[in-house]
Amino acid sequence: MFTGIIEELGTVAGLERLADSARITIKGPVVAATAADGGSIAVSGVCLTVTAADDGEFTADVMGETLARSSLGALAVGDRVNLERPVPAGGRLDGHIVQGHVDGTGVVAQSRPADRWHVLRIGVPADLARYIAQKGSVAVDGVSLTVSAASGAGGADSADPGHWFEVSLIPETLARTTLGGVSVGDRVNIEVDVIAKYVERLLAGGDRA
Repeated sequence: MFTGIIEELGTVAGLERLADSARITIKGPVVAATAADGGSIAVSGVCLTVTAADDGEFTADVMGETLARSSLGALAVGDRVNLERPVPAGGRLDGHIVQGHVDGTGVVAQSRPADRWHVLRIGVPADLARYIAQKGSVAVDGVSLTVSAASGAGGADSADPGHWFEVSLIPETLARTTLGGVSVGDRVNIEVDVIAKYVERLLAGGDRA
Protein backbone atom coordinates (compact mmCIF):
# COMPACT_ATOMS: atom_id res chain seq x y z
CA MET A 1 0.00 0.00 0.00
CA PHE A 2 1.11 3.56 -0.75
CA THR A 3 0.04 6.97 0.49
CA GLY A 4 0.47 9.19 -2.57
CA ILE A 5 3.27 11.20 -0.92
CA ILE A 6 6.05 11.26 -3.51
CA GLU A 7 9.53 10.59 -2.16
CA GLU A 8 11.62 11.30 -5.20
CA LEU A 9 11.59 12.36 -8.85
CA GLY A 10 13.23 9.57 -10.81
CA THR A 11 14.52 9.45 -14.38
CA VAL A 12 13.96 6.71 -16.95
CA ALA A 13 17.50 5.42 -17.56
CA GLY A 14 16.67 2.46 -19.79
CA LEU A 15 13.67 1.09 -21.68
CA GLU A 16 13.47 -2.23 -23.49
CA ARG A 17 10.26 -2.82 -25.44
CA LEU A 18 9.31 -6.49 -25.80
CA ALA A 19 6.51 -8.20 -27.74
CA ASP A 20 3.73 -7.55 -25.22
CA SER A 21 5.58 -5.97 -22.30
CA ALA A 22 8.51 -3.73 -21.46
CA ARG A 23 11.49 -3.66 -19.12
CA ILE A 24 12.18 -0.30 -17.53
CA THR A 25 15.19 0.91 -15.57
CA ILE A 26 14.79 3.99 -13.41
CA LYS A 27 17.41 6.08 -11.68
CA GLY A 28 16.19 7.01 -8.21
CA PRO A 29 18.88 6.84 -5.53
CA VAL A 30 16.51 7.36 -2.59
CA VAL A 31 14.07 4.55 -3.37
CA ALA A 32 16.69 2.28 -4.95
CA ALA A 33 18.80 2.38 -1.77
CA THR A 34 16.39 0.01 -0.02
CA ALA A 35 14.93 -1.73 -3.08
CA ALA A 36 15.13 -5.51 -3.11
CA ASP A 37 14.22 -8.09 -5.71
CA GLY A 38 10.48 -8.78 -5.46
CA GLY A 39 9.76 -5.52 -3.64
CA SER A 40 7.30 -2.90 -4.81
CA ILE A 41 7.78 0.70 -5.93
CA ALA A 42 5.07 2.99 -7.28
CA VAL A 43 6.18 4.61 -10.53
CA SER A 44 3.93 7.56 -11.36
CA GLY A 45 1.19 5.78 -9.48
CA VAL A 46 1.73 2.29 -10.95
CA CYS A 47 2.87 -0.42 -8.54
CA LEU A 48 5.79 -2.27 -10.14
CA THR A 49 7.81 -5.22 -8.85
CA VAL A 50 11.56 -4.72 -8.63
CA THR A 51 13.55 -7.32 -10.57
CA ALA A 52 17.01 -5.83 -9.95
CA ALA A 53 18.51 -2.90 -8.06
CA ASP A 54 22.05 -1.55 -8.07
CA ASP A 55 23.99 1.72 -8.04
CA GLY A 56 21.02 4.01 -7.48
CA GLU A 57 18.84 2.35 -10.13
CA PHE A 58 16.16 -0.32 -10.19
CA THR A 59 14.60 -2.37 -12.98
CA ALA A 60 11.03 -3.61 -13.31
CA ASP A 61 8.99 -5.51 -15.89
CA VAL A 62 5.79 -3.87 -17.12
CA MET A 63 3.10 -6.17 -18.55
CA GLY A 64 1.00 -5.31 -21.58
CA GLU A 65 -2.13 -4.66 -19.51
CA THR A 66 -0.28 -2.03 -17.50
CA LEU A 67 1.14 -0.40 -20.62
CA ALA A 68 -2.37 -0.19 -22.11
CA ARG A 69 -4.12 1.16 -19.01
CA SER A 70 -1.52 3.68 -17.89
CA SER A 71 0.77 6.35 -19.28
CA LEU A 72 3.85 4.15 -18.80
CA GLY A 73 3.51 2.94 -22.38
CA ALA A 74 4.44 6.41 -23.62
CA LEU A 75 7.59 6.79 -21.52
CA ALA A 76 10.97 7.43 -23.13
CA VAL A 77 14.52 7.47 -21.80
CA GLY A 78 15.10 10.73 -19.95
CA ASP A 79 11.48 11.20 -18.82
CA ARG A 80 10.83 12.01 -15.17
CA VAL A 81 8.59 9.82 -13.00
CA ASN A 82 7.18 10.06 -9.48
CA LEU A 83 8.54 7.44 -7.08
CA GLU A 84 7.21 6.15 -3.77
CA ARG A 85 8.06 3.12 -1.67
CA PRO A 86 5.27 1.21 0.13
CA VAL A 87 4.26 2.53 3.54
CA PRO A 88 5.55 0.21 6.30
CA ALA A 89 3.14 -1.37 8.76
CA GLY A 90 2.59 1.17 11.49
CA GLY A 91 3.86 3.99 9.27
CA ARG A 92 2.19 7.38 8.92
CA LEU A 93 -0.62 7.65 6.37
CA ASP A 94 0.02 11.25 5.30
CA GLY A 95 -1.95 11.10 2.05
CA HIS A 96 -4.71 8.54 1.50
CA ILE A 97 -4.90 4.81 0.77
CA VAL A 98 -3.31 4.30 -2.66
CA GLN A 99 -2.96 0.77 -4.02
CA GLY A 100 -0.86 1.50 -7.08
CA HIS A 101 -3.57 -0.12 -9.22
CA VAL A 102 -4.23 2.56 -11.82
CA ASP A 103 -7.86 2.64 -12.96
CA GLY A 104 -7.19 4.47 -16.22
CA THR A 105 -5.86 7.71 -17.61
CA GLY A 106 -7.13 11.26 -17.77
CA VAL A 107 -6.13 14.14 -20.02
CA VAL A 108 -5.09 17.58 -18.79
CA ALA A 109 -7.79 19.88 -20.16
CA GLN A 110 -6.82 23.15 -18.46
CA SER A 111 -3.82 24.50 -16.58
CA ARG A 112 -4.54 27.74 -14.71
CA PRO A 113 -2.05 29.61 -12.51
CA ALA A 114 -3.48 31.28 -9.42
CA ASP A 115 -1.97 33.52 -6.73
CA ARG A 116 -0.16 30.87 -4.67
CA TRP A 117 -1.21 27.65 -6.32
CA HIS A 118 -1.93 26.13 -9.73
CA VAL A 119 -5.20 24.56 -10.88
CA LEU A 120 -5.34 21.54 -13.19
CA ARG A 121 -8.58 20.41 -14.80
CA ILE A 122 -8.40 16.78 -15.88
CA GLY A 123 -10.87 15.11 -18.20
CA VAL A 124 -11.75 11.53 -17.31
CA PRO A 125 -13.93 8.75 -18.75
CA ALA A 126 -17.47 8.49 -17.41
CA ASP A 127 -16.73 5.15 -15.73
CA LEU A 128 -14.14 6.87 -13.53
CA ALA A 129 -15.94 10.18 -13.03
CA ARG A 130 -18.64 8.56 -10.90
CA TYR A 131 -16.06 7.72 -8.22
CA ILE A 132 -14.64 11.25 -8.00
CA ALA A 133 -16.30 13.63 -5.56
CA GLN A 134 -15.59 17.23 -4.64
CA LYS A 135 -13.37 17.35 -1.51
CA GLY A 136 -12.64 13.65 -1.95
CA SER A 137 -9.26 12.07 -2.63
CA VAL A 138 -7.74 11.03 -5.95
CA ALA A 139 -4.25 9.93 -7.03
CA VAL A 140 -2.90 11.65 -10.16
CA ASP A 141 0.36 10.12 -11.41
CA GLY A 142 0.66 8.68 -7.92
CA VAL A 143 0.24 12.02 -6.13
CA SER A 144 -2.42 12.12 -3.40
CA LEU A 145 -4.62 15.15 -4.07
CA THR A 146 -7.90 16.63 -2.88
CA VAL A 147 -10.55 17.23 -5.53
CA SER A 148 -11.34 20.96 -5.49
CA ALA A 149 -14.12 20.82 -8.12
CA ALA A 150 -15.83 18.18 -10.22
CA SER A 151 -18.32 18.02 -13.07
CA GLY A 152 -21.86 17.39 -11.92
CA ALA A 153 -21.23 19.06 -8.56
CA GLY A 154 -22.99 22.30 -9.48
CA GLY A 155 -21.46 25.74 -9.96
CA ALA A 156 -20.67 27.73 -13.06
CA ASP A 157 -19.71 24.66 -15.10
CA SER A 158 -22.61 22.46 -14.01
CA ALA A 159 -23.98 22.40 -17.58
CA ASP A 160 -20.67 21.17 -19.00
CA PRO A 161 -21.46 17.76 -20.59
CA GLY A 162 -17.89 16.52 -20.17
CA HIS A 163 -16.53 14.59 -17.21
CA TRP A 164 -13.71 16.30 -15.36
CA PHE A 165 -12.30 17.20 -11.98
CA GLU A 166 -9.94 19.88 -10.73
CA VAL A 167 -7.07 19.80 -8.26
CA SER A 168 -5.18 22.74 -6.78
CA LEU A 169 -1.42 22.28 -6.56
CA ILE A 170 0.71 24.12 -4.03
CA PRO A 171 4.30 25.17 -4.89
CA GLU A 172 5.72 22.18 -2.96
CA THR A 173 3.77 19.73 -5.13
CA LEU A 174 4.74 21.56 -8.31
CA ALA A 175 8.42 21.43 -7.36
CA ARG A 176 8.61 17.85 -6.04
CA THR A 177 6.47 15.95 -8.58
CA THR A 178 6.02 15.63 -12.33
CA LEU A 179 2.76 17.57 -12.09
CA GLY A 180 4.78 20.78 -12.14
CA GLY A 181 5.68 20.07 -15.75
CA VAL A 182 2.45 18.78 -17.29
CA SER A 183 0.80 20.60 -20.19
CA VAL A 184 -2.67 20.65 -21.72
CA GLY A 185 -3.17 17.42 -23.65
CA ASP A 186 -0.86 15.30 -21.47
CA ARG A 187 -2.10 11.94 -20.21
CA VAL A 188 -1.93 11.26 -16.48
CA ASN A 189 -2.58 8.13 -14.46
CA ILE A 190 -5.72 8.13 -12.34
CA GLU A 191 -6.46 5.95 -9.32
CA VAL A 192 -9.79 6.72 -7.72
CA ASP A 193 -10.50 6.19 -4.03
CA VAL A 194 -10.75 2.43 -3.51
CA ILE A 195 -13.33 2.94 -0.76
CA ALA A 196 -15.75 4.44 -3.30
CA LYS A 197 -15.49 1.33 -5.49
CA TYR A 198 -16.16 -1.04 -2.61
CA VAL A 199 -19.12 1.03 -1.39
CA GLU A 200 -20.64 0.92 -4.88
CA ARG A 201 -20.23 -2.84 -5.06
CA LEU A 202 -21.74 -3.39 -1.62
CA LEU A 203 -24.73 -1.17 -2.40
CA ALA A 204 -25.28 -3.08 -5.62
CA GLY A 205 -25.34 -6.36 -3.70
CA GLY A 206 -22.13 -7.73 -5.21
CA ASP A 207 -21.91 -11.37 -6.25
CA ARG A 208 -23.50 -13.70 -3.76
CA ALA A 209 -22.43 -17.33 -3.48
